[in-house]
Amino acid sequence: MAVRVRYDTHEFDTVDIHLRSLRSNQEFEDDDGQAEALGISSASWPLFGIVWPSGQVLAHHLFQIDVKDKRILEVGCGIGLTSILLNHLQADITATDYHPQAESFMQRNTSLNNDPQVPFVRTGWADPMTGLGEFDLIIGSDLLYEDEHVKQLAEFICQHSKPRAEVILVDPGRGRHARFSSAMAAAGFNLSIERPGQPVFMTNLFKGVILSYSR
Repeated sequence: MAVRVRYDTHEFDTVDIHLRSLRSNQEFEDDDGQAEALGISSASWPLFGIVWPSGQVLAHHLFQIDVKDKRILEVGCGIGLTSILLNHLQADITATDYHPQAESFMQRNTSLNNDPQVPFVRTGWADPMTGLGEFDLIIGSDLLYEDEHVKQLAEFICQHSKPRAEVILVDPGRGRHARFSSAMAAAGFNLSIERPGQPVFMTNLFKGVILSYSR
């Protein structure tokens, strides 16, 4: 069984990013049982392969930021729009996700944009050691969708943050970012919150926030 895909172009001023993603959130393919072995259900399997609103907001936000000379890590990249964009802009980006198909979609998409492959590591936030090292900037979108993710994500980010570091997360408003921010404050991070309003590239109302942490 082959999943159905779609092709779209995402515009960032004069920069076009071509993206191959799943046709819908009803697609599923796990013939070898790899996802099931990782605890990924058929219902959650397609979620990595969709372009979600928070991911679009993150990509457009990062496009406006000077990331020169920064080592960047995207956490839970999913389809990886932001990583693919930053890679196209020749930024130092490494992508991570737990899903077994995320890397293959990522590399197909870098080829679509005639770019070198994005360094990718498949890892979960509960993994004790990843070998990724430390980063100047850690980014992600729509990550706090389970209560258990609050502590796991904070610990994962702290494990991979340099002593002086920035973290930028886009949260759609799932009600968990206050607890996450408390965990980040305990690790020495200061928080600023930006409400992006209604992005011009989005038709549906966006109610989320951009969370920027620094220490």
